Amino acid sequence: MSSIAVQARPVAVRSLLPSAAVLARFAGPVLVVVLWQLASATGVLPERLLASPLTVVRTAVDLLEDGTLTHALSVSLRRAAVGFVIGAVFGIGLALVAGLSKIGEYLVDPLLQMLRTLPFYGLIPLFILWFGIGELPKIVLVAFGVAIPLYLNTFAGIRSVDGKLAELAQVQRLSRFELIRHIVLPGALPQTLVGLRQSLGVAWLALIVAEQVNADAGLGQMINDAREFLRTDVIVVGLLVYSVLGLLTDALVRLIERRALTWRRSFL
Repeated sequence: MSSIAVQARPVAVRSLLPSAAVLARFAGPVLVVVLWQLASATGVLPERLLASPLTVVRTAVDLLEDGTLTHALSVSLRRAAVGFVIGAVFGIGLALVAGLSKIGEYLVDPLLQMLRTLPFYGLIPLFILWFGIGELPKIVLVAFGVAIPLYLNTFAGIRSVDGKLAELAQVQRLSRFELIRHIVLPGALPQTLVGLRQSLGVAWLALIVAEQVNADAGLGQMINDAREFLRTDVIVVGLLVYSVLGLLTDALVRLIERRALTWRRSFL
């Protein structure tokens, strides 16, 4: 056997690895769905406790056809988007203030460290008293959930920038603005993207909590109505939509990481 053939085999094997990885990634969820359907079909899992996967699929199609799911999804996406933008601006802005100045750290960090321990449910009554029962308290709750992880990770990223790079900037006579632009922000970017992934996950959790209270539209309101009528199929549809939204936004940030951090070598 020639050396060329021997060398070609590992290449061929490696080319098969991505497809195998994709199959392995979906194996667990598919197995859960199969067992779920079997349990429902055999009566081990009654429909009154949890609708079968086939029932959930039929319900999702019906909700799409009559526009219920589309309307609820659009309302929830709007709340999440507005809350995320507001939270990102505050989180990153406060991290820059605290990370680039000791005085800023003394003013901002203790307050944010205190606020990050507060649970979402504990804030809802206060937000309702402050902002009423309309859209504003829901958006503020999402913004709060987004701002905290973005602040913590961006602040940590700024403070973890190698001090030798700052010394090099002084040798090169870089201005304060050039130091921040060319050294601090690129150095903090990996940790900021970690915070972005975390904040998106928290945003969906905050939205679920917010839409369970005094919501007149959205996925949470759809789930609440379904609970009143014991419609586990509709509840599962709503929860699955939340899950898919979380996975899609996480995949988007992963894509941004791969594009923005091409210079960083990873373990795998």
